[in-house]
Amino acid sequence: MARWMWILAWVSGLGLLTLLFDKQLARQFNPNDNPDSLVQGNRVTVELKRNRQGHYVTSGLINGQPVIFLLDTGATQVSVPQHLAAYLDLQPGRRHLVNTANGRIEVASTLLDSLRIGDIELRNISANLNPGMQSDDILLGMSALKQLEFTQSGDTLTLTYVN
Repeated sequence: MARWMWILAWVSGLGLLTLLFDKQLARQFNPNDNPDSLVQGNRVTVELKRNRQGHYVTSGLINGQPVIFLLDTGATQVSVPQHLAAYLDLQPGRRHLVNTANGRIEVASTLLDSLRIGDIELRNISANLNPGMQSDDILLGMSALKQLEFTQSGDTLTLTYVN
């Protein structure tokens, strides 16, 4: 009996350590899980911290559904993994070829009714449904970022929306 209690204690301890380290790793990948906003008149500002890999990653919403954004100023469009289309209530439109870091692929155009980071909300954003993306992360490209002012200082990226 004591032997089984000892084994159960070790398994429970390992389980708790796994949960602790999993949360820590998630925070290292996305240090902006709940980005704060500053609203001043018609200006909304959100500050994002750079992650350990040097990227700006943040949680947000597309059509009211939670997503993770990876900011990509080199991407012309917001790029959504095709397998998330139904979850985000996105309808595929015209198919066309695009150049990506992994070569030329065919994507479907779509429209995001709303895209939200903190208190910044953008409407009617053009995007692509990308069949080559296997993760659940959304590349936040210039079709959304062009509507914002953004400045970088040190490890902080400041996004400002003026409506």
